Amino acid sequence: MRRRKVASAIGYKEGDFAPMLLASGRGREAEQIIAVAQSAGVEVVEDEALAVLLDASARPGDFIPPWCWEAAAKILAFVIETDKQN
Repeated sequence: MRRRKVASAIGYKEGDFAPMLLASGRGREAEQIIAVAQSAGVEVVEDEALAVLLDASARPGDFIPPWCWEAAAKILAFVIETDKQN
């Protein structure tokens, strides 16, 4: 059985106490989230476990739960560093 794709978009604004879930979805919604990010030039990082956790535990507009902070911080640090190099 083929698993459905899952995707979550997170963002962080300086001064916020945690990153925010911007979008989350499975299947066609996940594909649209990825397509929008790629067309906007946003770095796409694959972390299926984090995407599944975020999809199950938060809604868009919510700050991500504390148990996801470390994984999200690593992804955001990678994206920031990649942006600096480009």
